[in-house]
Amino acid sequence: MTQLNIQDIFLIERFTTSRWDSQPKPCFYFEIIFIEDGSGRVSLNGKVISYKSRDIFVFKQDELPDFKIHETTTFVIFKFTNLLLSSKISLPDRQYWLRRSEFILNHPKRKFQEAINTTEDRDLMWRLVFFIRKENTDKQQYYLHIIANMVSTTLSVIARNITESNSENKLVKATVKLDRIEEIYAYIRYNIYDSSLLKISTIAKHFQITSSTLSNYFKKETGNSLHNYIILYKLGIAQERLTQSNFTVSQIANQLGFTDESHLTRIFKKYCKVTPKQYKETYIKE
Repeated sequence: MTQLNIQDIFLIERFTTSRWDSQPKPCFYFEIIFIEDGSGRVSLNGKVISYKSRDIFVFKQDELPDFKIHETTTFVIFKFTNLLLSSKISLPDRQYWLRRSEFILNHPKRKFQEAINTTEDRDLMWRLVFFIRKENTDKQQYYLHIIANMVSTTLSVIARNITESNSENKLVKATVKLDRIEEIYAYIRYNIYDSSLLKISTIAKHFQITSSTLSNYFKKETGNSLHNYIILYKLGIAQERLTQSNFTVSQIANQLGFTDESHLTRIFKKYCKVTPKQYKETYIKE
């Protein structure tokens, strides 16, 4: 395993500016932008929202926000590079980071909005920012493990707020059926990088039901088989990696738990009608 270099995986920037310089970020998996001080507006894909001091935003690799600064703003940015996806990196809590980030970035109800909903969680996030930056500056013994643990907590708090912001209306309770389907979706998103936990028998055991009951229930409620849903979800990630990163087909196959490149290619062609390489070439030409 490659020895962890924290600056190759997780970068921290802090700067004050009156003008935002938006640049493509091809080597980054995602980033968390903290507004330490200042105010203005941020836009993404035509949607515009106001920002203020202590707001927090999360952006995927292909999302390029544009900040219109009204009051000089201090940004703190946590950047997670594509090396986080490499199984060759020996990173404390790597699997946890991957699972939480997958849940956050690909939640079906994820919206462009401020990431934190409660005062308590906002206070917690800013304490974490302070101590992560301090550990990263001081570099005392065990600082990498301490940073990894605090980043895990940071991702968990964001994931919790995404879940709560998309929960059912307090005046209209969601049905048990909808809750259970969402739980199954959440389980798959959380464990998408661990194929051993995506076996139907393992999922059924987690929900304390039989495999046949789980399969029949999922098919009845969604119109799709559980196996197909998992495959399609993985292929969606593969498509994103093919077009938004420099990973090879072999590397993507390894990341997503396929046996090898030929296995991913066969499944990809079956569902997408083209090979991964053809898919990438078509995207580049466009």
